[in-house]
Amino acid sequence: MTELTRYLIKSTVNQRGIVKVWAESVAIPTYAVGAMEKNPIFAEKRVYQGSSGVVYPYPIIEKISDEKKDKVYKALFLENEYIKVMILPELGGRIHMAYDKVRERHFVYYNEVIKPALVGLTGPWISGGIEFNWPQHHRPTTFMPTEYLVEHNTDGSVTVWCNEIERMFRMKAMQGFTLYPDKAFIEIKVQVYNRTALPQTFLWWANPAVVVNDDYYSVFPPDVNAVFDHGKREVSTFPIATGTYYKYDYSAGVDIAQYKNIPVPTSYMAIQSKYNFVGGYEAGDTNAGMLHVADHHISPGKKQWTWGNGDFGLAWDRNLTDENGPYIELMAGVYTDNQPDFAWLQPYEVKSWSQYFMPYAAVGHVKNATKDLVLNMEVHQQCAHIILYATAVFEGLHIVLRDKQGRVYLEEEIYCSPRDIYKQTVSDLPGNPFDLILSVYDSNGNEMLQYQLEKQRDSRDIPEPARAVSAPESVHSTEELFLAGQHLEQYRHATYNPMDYYLEALKRDPHDARCNNALGALLLRSGKIAESIPYFRTAIARLTERNPNPYDGEAYYNLGLALQLSGELDAAYAAFYKATWNAAWQDAGYFGLAQIDSKRGQWDAALEKIERSINRNWKHHKARQLKTSILRKLGRVDEALGYIKDSLEIDPFNMGCQFEWYLLTKDKTVLTPVLDLCKVNIQSVVEYALDFAQAGLYEEAIQLLEKTIDDPQTVYPMIYYALGYFSACIGQNDQAKVYYDKARIMDPTYCFPNRLEEILILQDAILYNNDDAKAYYYLGNLWYGRRQHQDAVDCWEQAIQLDQQYPTAFRNLALAYYNRMDRKEEAVALLEKAFALDETDARLLMELHQLYKKQGYNYEERLALLDRYADLVVSRDDLFLERITLFNLLGRYEEARQLLASRQFKPWEGGEGKVSRQYTICHLELAKERLKVNDLKHALALLTAIDSYPYNLGEGKLITMEENDIDYYKGILYRSMGNEAEATAYFIKATQGAQEPQQALFYNDPQPDKIFFQGLAWRELKQEEKAQQCFQGLIDHGKAYLDRPFKIDYFAVSLPDMDIWEDDLDLKNRIHCLYVMGLGYLGRGDLPLAKGHLAQVRELDPNHQGCLSILRSYLEEVILNN
Repeated sequence: MTELTRYLIKSTVNQRGIVKVWAESVAIPTYAVGAMEKNPIFAEKRVYQGSSGVVYPYPIIEKISDEKKDKVYKALFLENEYIKVMILPELGGRIHMAYDKVRERHFVYYNEVIKPALVGLTGPWISGGIEFNWPQHHRPTTFMPTEYLVEHNTDGSVTVWCNEIERMFRMKAMQGFTLYPDKAFIEIKVQVYNRTALPQTFLWWANPAVVVNDDYYSVFPPDVNAVFDHGKREVSTFPIATGTYYKYDYSAGVDIAQYKNIPVPTSYMAIQSKYNFVGGYEAGDTNAGMLHVADHHISPGKKQWTWGNGDFGLAWDRNLTDENGPYIELMAGVYTDNQPDFAWLQPYEVKSWSQYFMPYAAVGHVKNATKDLVLNMEVHQQCAHIILYATAVFEGLHIVLRDKQGRVYLEEEIYCSPRDIYKQTVSDLPGNPFDLILSVYDSNGNEMLQYQLEKQRDSRDIPEPARAVSAPESVHSTEELFLAGQHLEQYRHATYNPMDYYLEALKRDPHDARCNNALGALLLRSGKIAESIPYFRTAIARLTERNPNPYDGEAYYNLGLALQLSGELDAAYAAFYKATWNAAWQDAGYFGLAQIDSKRGQWDAALEKIERSINRNWKHHKARQLKTSILRKLGRVDEALGYIKDSLEIDPFNMGCQFEWYLLTKDKTVLTPVLDLCKVNIQSVVEYALDFAQAGLYEEAIQLLEKTIDDPQTVYPMIYYALGYFSACIGQNDQAKVYYDKARIMDPTYCFPNRLEEILILQDAILYNNDDAKAYYYLGNLWYGRRQHQDAVDCWEQAIQLDQQYPTAFRNLALAYYNRMDRKEEAVALLEKAFALDETDARLLMELHQLYKKQGYNYEERLALLDRYADLVVSRDDLFLERITLFNLLGRYEEARQLLASRQFKPWEGGEGKVSRQYTICHLELAKERLKVNDLKHALALLTAIDSYPYNLGEGKLITMEENDIDYYKGILYRSMGNEAEATAYFIKATQGAQEPQQALFYNDPQPDKIFFQGLAWRELKQEEKAQQCFQGLIDHGKAYLDRPFKIDYFAVSLPDMDIWEDDLDLKNRIHCLYVMGLGYLGRGDLPLAKGHLAQVRELDPNHQGCLSILRSYLEEVILNN
């Protein structure tokens, strides 16, 4: 038995020691974040960390304050003899501080300031501590509050639990931080639960940060000989990298386990390992480190991330902390080994595991580890050097070093603890060191740890990088099409559509069971319930062609689910029952049957079905809540109360059971956790109300939601809509109308519905009030969030017809018209109307300006717009930067330079390079102006200012940055100054870099116009043949790709330009090809062709700054002397 409390904070004592736990209000210097964005964000093709960057239904935050103020947080502390831990439930339930009391050091990075940057999926993200990322990386709720409670365990340990139900996929996760009285480790107990009736995907990455310096290195297991990049798109040998990785040349052979050797932002993830640990170690002053231990069979993920030991990384350090310096992340993945790499959670499935984080010392390069022992053994010149660290006091340990033949070289009884580290050297070892086996036994003779030296693995063991999925028409078989579509679903691919693969398969075989079932499920997820049913029936027809009892019951289950949502309960009941003929679908199938029996009031039948479901899935929390409801309906009160107690032992955050407790006893104190949850996350309360409603327990759902409506801080429109719908379902039509009328007049801010049930709720509300503009608006949001664009457009068109004063409906319709309906001019008019209705909305101004830019509005018009709303421009970095960009486009470079110097910019991960690009352009163009009038000294100063970026830009320069144009102009300047040696050095430097042009989509991609300057530099060095090769290469590349359809890189990690208004990628490719061809012709001296191609670029994209710069330089006779 354990004792659970949300408020009681006390110490727990056992014979070996004490664990203290307490809550404390802690003042932490904090840079505040801005208000949540009130416009819904539909970033359908946003690429984030290699998978979909969709955020709906979450609002995003886009502003970070420059001002630091103390903010008080409720912190929970755990402390024993060895470790002190601070947890912040308000910030995603992260470990913010973990302190090694023995060595008086923080063994994870302790950031003494809360300094967010726009790195997270929904905006703010902070460095340091241990972050827990799920169901994707980075976690959508990493900067949001979680529920928490404290559990006092009978063994003297204490667990602090944090819990949430996330909104995107409606899954639930809880992590428990356990400290034991006599252990120098933190155990993280995790439980993730798919609360939905459909399979979902997830990953789990625990993300500890550690302080780094030149003595720090990552500790990967000794059998890791290679590492993958994100998406397994690149591979490198490890620890010695010998090729190009992250566009940096390691061909000399570089140890990338050492932080000091990685100058560029870099991720790497272990390919495979039979060991259970990953960590890091500082070999200098502290001679200590941090280790993560978990069973590698379910926790294969071992990753290092760094911003890079260079100017770029130092800039990010300044963005994320004030005093605490650089860090790296040493992530540990469970049910995942890469990012992205998602695992499945079947309907109502629970997965549970434990992870351990610990400090350790003296061991250095760990060779093997458990939660109890950390070992290093190195053999040099017939000497074995052994170091053993323990996370608790172990007396009577027995350590043995033998070889495969049984010869013993060391055998002794030892004492080991976090303070007493065992070290031994065994000399004069004969024979092959790879025959040596070191074992450690406990006092009872049980083996605790073993290690045998790993042999160097053959380089041929290194796998090939992953390959992109082929286009549907190029995939060989229908099986491969099904697997490709399933993979795209599983990995949440941002730009490839799984439906295309299922449809291609059905084109070849219209009755393919797998693809009919998969396509039906995809439609069902999208809210197209009626449309999904024929696909399930077709799948079943194929599966039962030869016998009525198919091997797999998924299609029956999915059919039952669709029919249940459609209200066809008899047919749904039959389909669910048939699904239970297969063991894999029994728990979900019986749960569906129990819901229908409950809805019909057949309580004995419902109890039988729910017990069958629970027997198959013991931790199925929704089933446990339904069983308590059924027992209450049967009058078996004591049994229900006992079952609630048992269920809350399994999951103390099961608010459905908690509310049943209240319904059974009417004890208002029992309601406290439910009411507290309303304050933390009202959306979770809605989930529990829907649990009741799905089983026909509408009165209970109403009672639960009515407990929330008294607090104006938590109630929002969908609660009243749900109350109206539940009332209608039990025939209380007058009361339903009352609730629906309340819902329609509520503040719509942040009302972003996304649940399948909310489609039915809003459709019913429209039947009651067909003039409810807000119901149409909300339903449009939901449809667009599920990519049902025509349905969304229909709803939003109705919304603006009924209400001409609500700007967000006009704005949303503009997005749909532009991105999905190819009604671009109408989109402009709609967005202008939206902004006219709310001229205080800075995001609307940003979106309008971006739309004007896409539509080719001239610079003066756009600048006038921004000048007219100067206060809004100053409030957003992106708008402020657009104004600077316009000054650069207009040739007002000095004004651009002054504006750049006047502001502290806040970059975002994946958006690096945007501010520094404008900084580079204005300085380069001003230098060219000075060069034209022979003001060489001033010109050189301007070019030299580009060598490093001022801190206020928020960006650092990558060591791999190609600056052929700047080096070329420096060469021209030094030659003009008569310094031929310096000129030659810069011309030689200007010839370096990528030789093959490509379209630059990401901040560190090679820019194609740099090759043009390579050619000019070769010309200055009197090597005309090499110059012509550069120019001809540009022409050949442009010709080869000019009319070729362009596709986004399958493995793209980030595409920030795709976030709002979608590009015509083929047009973008054509512009790119015309541009590089124009450069090539210009370099060859074929001026008519050069001017013709560059003129086309200007016509197709007036905002092409590279083209504009080249044309101005040509016209001013800076590049060419003729």
